[in-house]
Amino acid sequence: MAQGRERDEAHNVAIGSSLSVRWVQGFPKQNVHFVNDSTICYPCGNFVIFLNIETKKKTVLQCMNGIVGVVATNVPYEVVAFSDRRLRPLIYIYNFPGLTRRTKLKGDVLLDYTLLSFSYCGTYLASYSSLPEFELALWNWELGVILCKKSQPGTDVNQMTFNPMNWHQLCLSSPSALTVWTIERSNQEHYLKAKSVKLPVEDGSFFNETDVIFPQSLPKDPIYGPVLPVSAIAGLVGEEAETFRPKDDLYTSLHPTMHCWTPTSDLYVGCEEGHLLVISGENFKATVLNKMEDEPPRVGRNLISPVTMAYQKGGVLASGIDGFVYSFLIKDTNYKVEDFLEVEGPVEHLMFSPSYRMLLIQTDKGSIYIYTFGEEPTFEKVLEACDGKFQATDFITPGNEYFMATVLACSPSSLSAAVGTQDGFVHFLDVQDVESPQAIHKAFLSKSPVQHLLYDQRGIYLLVGTSEGYIFVINAKPSSLFQILGFIEVGKDILQISTVSLLEIDMVKVMVLSPLPGTGRSRLEILTLPKRLPQVSASFADQRGRLRDEFVPKSVYEIEHTLSSAVLSFRSNQIYGFCNQVPYICSYLLPEKEHSGICILKPYQKVQSKQYGPGMLSLSPHGLWLITIAKCGFLCIRDIQTLETFARCRSHSPQGHGIQLVRISVDGQNILVNGRDDGTLVNLRWRQVGGNLTNEILEHSQQLLTSLRNTMNEENDYLSITRRDSLDSGSEAEHANMKSSSSQEELVHVDNMEEIPWIEQKSQEAIKKEVKLFSNKRTEIKRGIKALVKTVLDMMKENKAVDNIAKLEQQEFGLDLEELERLHDESEEEVAKIRKDIEMQNLAKRYLAELIKEECWNSMAVKGRALKCFHIPYVVENFPMKERTDEELKELKRVVQQKNIEAECLKLQKEIVEAQSGITLVKKHNEEEDEEEEDKTVKDSNLPNYLLGSLSTDFRVHTSLLSSQLELHSREEKINQIILLKDIIYKVKTAFNNEFDAAYKQKEIEIARIKERNVRIHEIILDLDLQESVWQPEFEDCEKPERTLVVENAEIRTLKHVTAWQKAKTELLVIPQGSNLRRQALMDMMGGVLEVKKEDILRMVIPQPAFMAKPETLWSEEERKKFKEYEKKVKELNEERDKYRKSLEAEMKKLQNAIQESTQSFDEHLKRLFEKRVKAEMVVNQEELKINNLVFSLLLDEEISSREAFLNNYLTRKQEEKSQTAEAIRKAREDLDVYKEHYDNLVAEDKVLDRSFKKEFSEIPSYQVDILYKLFKRRPRIHKQKVHSDTNSLVPFGERPGSGKLNKDAFTQLMKAMDDLDNINNMPEGLDPSVWDHFCRTRRTKVENEQKVKQKAAGLMEMAAFLRRRTDDDEKVQHEIEKVFHELILLQEDKVKFQLNLTIQILLKQGQVELENFQLLLDYSDAVLINRNIIEDLNSVIRTQGQKKVASMMESKEVHKGIFQIEWEHKKMEMEMEDLNQKAWDIQMLFFSRDHQKYLNEPNYDTLIAVQIGIMEQTIAIIDKTHKKNVENCKKLLKKLGRCSNQKDVANYTLSCNLREELMAVSERKDICNAMGSKLTCEKIAKERYENMMQYQKLTKISREQAEQISILQAEVERLRMKTFPALVQM
Repeated sequence: MAQGRERDEAHNVAIGSSLSVRWVQGFPKQNVHFVNDSTICYPCGNFVIFLNIETKKKTVLQCMNGIVGVVATNVPYEVVAFSDRRLRPLIYIYNFPGLTRRTKLKGDVLLDYTLLSFSYCGTYLASYSSLPEFELALWNWELGVILCKKSQPGTDVNQMTFNPMNWHQLCLSSPSALTVWTIERSNQEHYLKAKSVKLPVEDGSFFNETDVIFPQSLPKDPIYGPVLPVSAIAGLVGEEAETFRPKDDLYTSLHPTMHCWTPTSDLYVGCEEGHLLVISGENFKATVLNKMEDEPPRVGRNLISPVTMAYQKGGVLASGIDGFVYSFLIKDTNYKVEDFLEVEGPVEHLMFSPSYRMLLIQTDKGSIYIYTFGEEPTFEKVLEACDGKFQATDFITPGNEYFMATVLACSPSSLSAAVGTQDGFVHFLDVQDVESPQAIHKAFLSKSPVQHLLYDQRGIYLLVGTSEGYIFVINAKPSSLFQILGFIEVGKDILQISTVSLLEIDMVKVMVLSPLPGTGRSRLEILTLPKRLPQVSASFADQRGRLRDEFVPKSVYEIEHTLSSAVLSFRSNQIYGFCNQVPYICSYLLPEKEHSGICILKPYQKVQSKQYGPGMLSLSPHGLWLITIAKCGFLCIRDIQTLETFARCRSHSPQGHGIQLVRISVDGQNILVNGRDDGTLVNLRWRQVGGNLTNEILEHSQQLLTSLRNTMNEENDYLSITRRDSLDSGSEAEHANMKSSSSQEELVHVDNMEEIPWIEQKSQEAIKKEVKLFSNKRTEIKRGIKALVKTVLDMMKENKAVDNIAKLEQQEFGLDLEELERLHDESEEEVAKIRKDIEMQNLAKRYLAELIKEECWNSMAVKGRALKCFHIPYVVENFPMKERTDEELKELKRVVQQKNIEAECLKLQKEIVEAQSGITLVKKHNEEEDEEEEDKTVKDSNLPNYLLGSLSTDFRVHTSLLSSQLELHSREEKINQIILLKDIIYKVKTAFNNEFDAAYKQKEIEIARIKERNVRIHEIILDLDLQESVWQPEFEDCEKPERTLVVENAEIRTLKHVTAWQKAKTELLVIPQGSNLRRQALMDMMGGVLEVKKEDILRMVIPQPAFMAKPETLWSEEERKKFKEYEKKVKELNEERDKYRKSLEAEMKKLQNAIQESTQSFDEHLKRLFEKRVKAEMVVNQEELKINNLVFSLLLDEEISSREAFLNNYLTRKQEEKSQTAEAIRKAREDLDVYKEHYDNLVAEDKVLDRSFKKEFSEIPSYQVDILYKLFKRRPRIHKQKVHSDTNSLVPFGERPGSGKLNKDAFTQLMKAMDDLDNINNMPEGLDPSVWDHFCRTRRTKVENEQKVKQKAAGLMEMAAFLRRRTDDDEKVQHEIEKVFHELILLQEDKVKFQLNLTIQILLKQGQVELENFQLLLDYSDAVLINRNIIEDLNSVIRTQGQKKVASMMESKEVHKGIFQIEWEHKKMEMEMEDLNQKAWDIQMLFFSRDHQKYLNEPNYDTLIAVQIGIMEQTIAIIDKTHKKNVENCKKLLKKLGRCSNQKDVANYTLSCNLREELMAVSERKDICNAMGSKLTCEKIAKERYENMMQYQKLTKISREQAEQISILQAEVERLRMKTFPALVQM
């Protein structure tokens, strides 16, 4: 029975009727908790279920605001707390067993609470929220206020527990961390302070972490500057720098899964990796416990990590995922594992009862077991759950008993039920005994899952709907063995099946709702099944089991919007539908007239539903109530006529996706509501029913039961007989407990794969019948086919023997052309698919190649290429370069402009300084300045480059803008220097690339020359018939890399695919060559030429005379003369041939020598270029080294700045923390002073009461005063409740520290004991009763005051401890601030050293400094850097004097020898002069024209002349063609001009007419002008004439000067032209 509901938040609508919860069934999805020693509780949907372990009685507490979130219990106060799951959730505190709400806690959480935990002593409740706050809050649940809270962004916590021995400690564990929170209290203020536990790494060892903020072990680097922490290198300056670690320094720690407290405030922690840790309660250090293994590990055990743990004396109980509970016996740092208990499934939660007499064990499916300790331990299953989710439920007719399964329906006409499975089976069960149903029959309908099971109202038919769109009609009577009558095919994805089977009609109306995908519509199909169908089913169905349309008429309707549910009214004239996308319930009238085809239904009545989400409709048994359920979790009962709601109840919530289905009993008194995802089954009953609602449904149920009584009795008797027979025969039928099971596998006890579905059986039977019926016809067709095959084969053989002209194609013998075409189409589709895939792959590869080409080739301004020598293995590569961006050029321009401005400023400053010294010095300075400007480049190149640090001046690169390496102190100067150095690198590379390009062009020219010469060499080799090869150099791929981007035909090894039309085109283009008789005759007669050339002399043969065939003795004289002439001609021919052969060999040798000399000279040039490439690369590396040093210095400068900014930010945070701690100390001290003052006042009052006792009783005798004083000091003894020894031995935590409730109870007991002392029987003799009453009041006041003093003293000690902790925190913060100041001072010193000690690059010559024994000096602290020019100047002076002395000695030694040598050389030169003069005269007198030069220089002169003639002929033809074209254009132009002239004549005539009129107007105006101002006009004309004359004179003068200049230039040109002519002067 539901109790303790939220009256102010109830949603029940009571319009004369209302519903209430009778009971709730469900399984726990969260941890189960003990409320007391005999009661447990767990949340289930919208309810909290309390279960008494002893009586098995359940009590329900409903949350009216939705689904229940997390639950926690407090055993001492016997209260339960739970949260709801909604926006801005609340926490409710209820008393038990009264289930009255004690308080409601409202916080600032937005979405959900994930954990709740009560303290073991005190009125404290801890809560933890999820996203977005991740907030830990501490509540005083009695007062309903938050004491303190802390946020942990991004931290998900899976367990939260209070220390049972100390409520000030709270442990929170997540999968990656373990945190212990300490709750500190000062009077009424509470504070949370976290302490993270350092966990070991995965292997159980500990990692020694270094201090990230103030590292102590950083190495010192005297060369490259200070070494800074990793956070400074990363550039972090905020709070993230305090915890930052690089990826390499990160380590994976153990992952906690569960923890539990010990009586010593230690923690046992189980880890996912299988380790067991113990956390010390004093210093929170973790220790890994060692596992002692006495026995080998058992097979099948899988205790990898403890899922749950519970502490007991001497160790812990833990469970894994293998279904065993283990006992961990812990001793020191070792533990031993023993088996404790075996459970059916994996254990998810362990918990001891408050008295530790029982152990609660909860499995992952929700089953609950209780293990009771004692002399004879017991193990009992309290709650059994299969998977914690109800699938389907239904009422058993005629009572109110219910039945649950996967997909089921209970028969109204018998005590049987049908259950559908995913395999397509329908199992029929006997449910006469609800606790143990028995399977009596099964039907395998089809292989598709069963989705719908529905009996009609009278239990005649069972309708089974499958996912394929089949509806099977089965006889619902067990006596017919549930005969399958047939099936009907409807639309797929059936949403709902509705039936109407009334007592007064003999047919059953069936309506099927299915969607129309893609149209936004729904389809309704209404079928009519006659009642006599079971008797004549054979005639109503065809051979395959399909019911015939003429016997089972079907009407099809469509609705223009989608419906999620629809039902047919009992009058069969109206349909009710629940709209899917809008919250409306509509009714549709069915047309009275019959129709063919599809009929469109329009809404007749539309009512807005307050339910949201997809809904379901169902009718009550009497058809007058419309029940609606939806995702919102509300159940509404409406009137079928008006669709108005008269009863409403919220049994589920939208967080659990609402209600899945609803069932109502025949009499309408019970309603079962099943949740979709919350695993809750709710039974509702009528609390109040208005009107005649109850009478109508009761009358209908009585009529229905009366009409079905006989049928039910017969069928139930049949079921009883069947059950009795099965029991007597001893058959082992499998029973399914459907009340608590939803697994479909339990119903299948045979191998389904061996069985054939009913629909397939019917199909096979029909096929067999058809085969038997048409067997003769089949035999006849087979014979005909065989004969036809034989005929075709004979025809194919005959076709092979005929000629090619008469032969037919192979495809013409195909009989099934359609099949051939289909196979061809399939192959074409497959080929097209493969081709498309290949094209897509090729496209992807081309795209990738284009990206690579764009990145590595097109984006390069200078492509990378190499150059190889002809004969030596030298390879020279250029520098690949990208084009500089606009930003780089703009930045370079800015830097150059800035440097020029600085140079000009420096120059002006020098001038100003020198001007003050004197005018003479200024003049001298100006003269030197002019000389410097003239020889600026020379001076720059002569500068020493050891300070530049590179050899860039050797490449004529301007380096005057570079700053000295000794002056680069600021960041801006370093950046400008880097930009200038990059520009120098660019210029050096550009200079080398220019020389490389020149060499490349030279090689191209050389190769072209070699090709030209090789042509002649090849001709000579052919003429001489030599077996020599011609050396022809070519460019390699590295020299022309662009060739790699083009695929040549030679690289393609596969054959190209040529289509049929391409083959035909090639055949058409091939023209058969006819016989050229003229060319053939020329080849036969004269070898193909009309003229015998000189080159043909080697192939010339003189034919022998015919008479040489006769013997020599038979020759005549004339023949002998001819023979002598023949020999003479042969001899002359051989001599000519030898001469020509020698000339050809000489020419070939000359050409080969020329090729060798040119290639060797190119190789020498390329060798020098290679040396320059090495030098250029050296310069580039030197400049890049300088850039790297500057970049490193900039990075180090940024790191120092980041470190300094972090320290400043850290100092600011610490100072703020210092101010907060100081403020906390001040406040704590003030509170302590105020509290101490109150305490002192109470103590003073207590002393005053003690001292004034005798004064108050001074009226009575002194001995009575003494007796009363003794009684005044006497205090009652409070007898503590003795705990049973066995209980004390079981509870590991013993007596826990007192809480507020215990203190109140102790004070109440004390007051009761004082009542005993105040009894009149304890009054001394002879004392007045009034005095005794006054004495009792005074003593009670004294006792109360003492209790107050004790409480104040405890609070005072707590506040003093709090102040001491705050003082320690303040001192710790002060120490941190001092460390930060010290670190800042050291950092500033390092920064100054780094900025002053620059890293410079100096060039050193090899061998300049010689050291003996490699004794290198590393300490240069006392060294001085001086200018190198001083040493070099001194060395040059010494070297010059020595050379002069040696030269003078050599000159005096060889003076005579030189005289004779000079005379001999003089005579030699005179003789050479005479020879040269003679040769010059010969050359001058020689006539040598240009044609002669061309004839000698050109090896193929005739070919050249022929080419020129051809060119001239082509030119003449083109000129002729152009001339004709121009003549045509001129003719067209003349015609056009003629037309224009005619138009102009017409226009001129028009203008002449206009001109007359204008002349008349002009003459008139002239007369007017002459009359008005002739004088002014004359002056104006004279002025214009004067200006024209002046301009004419000026232009004449200019033309005269230009003519003189032209004559001078012509004379100069003539003189220069005459210079070029040779002077043929006779010597």
